[in-house]
Amino acid sequence: MGSLSEFTRRRFVWLSAVAAGTLALGGCSDEEASEAPATPASSTTFDEPGQSGEGEGAEGASTTDVQAVVDERVQAMTLEQKVAQLFVVAPEALVEDVAQVTQAGEMTHAGITAYPVGGIVYFAQNLLDPDQTTTMLANVKQFYAEDGSVAPFIAVDEEGGTVVRIADNEVFGVQDVGNASDIGAAGDTEAAKQAAESIADYLTPLGFNLDFAPVADVVDPLRSDTMGLRSFSSDAPVAADMVRAEVEGFRAKNMLCCAKHFPGIGAAAGDSHDDSITIEKTIDELQETDLVPFKAAIEAGVPMIMVGHLNLPNVISDGVPAPLSSVVVQDLLRDTLGYTGIIVTDSLSMGAIANYYTPTQAAVGALKAGCDIPLMPERFGEAYQGVLDAVAAGELTEERIDESVIRILTAKQQYFGTL
Repeated sequence: MGSLSEFTRRRFVWLSAVAAGTLALGGCSDEEASEAPATPASSTTFDEPGQSGEGEGAEGASTTDVQAVVDERVQAMTLEQKVAQLFVVAPEALVEDVAQVTQAGEMTHAGITAYPVGGIVYFAQNLLDPDQTTTMLANVKQFYAEDGSVAPFIAVDEEGGTVVRIADNEVFGVQDVGNASDIGAAGDTEAAKQAAESIADYLTPLGFNLDFAPVADVVDPLRSDTMGLRSFSSDAPVAADMVRAEVEGFRAKNMLCCAKHFPGIGAAAGDSHDDSITIEKTIDELQETDLVPFKAAIEAGVPMIMVGHLNLPNVISDGVPAPLSSVVVQDLLRDTLGYTGIIVTDSLSMGAIANYYTPTQAAVGALKAGCDIPLMPERFGEAYQGVLDAVAAGELTEERIDESVIRILTAKQQYFGTL
């Protein structure tokens, strides 16, 4: 493969320069079964200029060094490897006919070799006790190393309070930092920072390097029956202060974190795990309230932002949900807010997406909209092949794939110190 195009190289230089400044699953163990493992662009524009920001956690490496390492690695990757790098999946997606992975053995290794995905996200059913978890995650990392593949994100949803995978299991012996709503009500940003640091302190020894937290949604308690405890506040400046503090706490511990669920689902009724959710706000109303904590997260250097499965009829003219809309992802998050870090969808197997789109439609639509990581498609193999087919058909370009791979590898090099 030749050198990266000048367009991709310019985007990478910009990215590096800025950087310098859910699911319930059921089943059996990994070793018990055999293995195998269109969205139109909008012309909508926004007037308010944003602040550039991209998170990096590991200090010391120059942006020139990071760029050189990432550039060389991307050039050496096949298209298939680059497309696999875009996906973060549950461990069950890499093995066949296994509903509950609790080990990483030959089957998992075969799945990783066939599909060297960018990351794996684990849930409570996968995490039985400290020894089992530590061994499983260490084995996964070793498989990637043995294969010469890019080091993976090892992810978990550990917000504290009602959404935890470790702290709700007493055998891990860690203290739950509590609900974000309580931290926000106390108004103590230092407590928010310490909560993030505490979570990172118990996740890191287990082998995790990415936490899908903090929640940056501004809750409307009169409408939302799902975000009340998970959100810091119904007051945007208070939520922003807490989100900023948690991002700072995670970064201080070199734990990748992810502000969610852009552009803010706190005023939506219903649950996107089950079906679509809608907010009738205009872009001006979002700017006044919902976007405020995300701006704070960007200013704090958040390395990843998750886009929620939100319908915005007064913002998105073609009726698609936010992760499949270039209006939200490109026009609003990239161009208006100036965000240059990794953009991940919420889980594509949630009802808000899976009820209306095939895995291919969801993954390709998210990438066309500007997202970097199609998270947990309902049928990973189908989505993976669908992206490859979209490149072959000219629906997606390899240059577009490279843009996302560069962002992903840049974050990994900065936080892990290696690829």
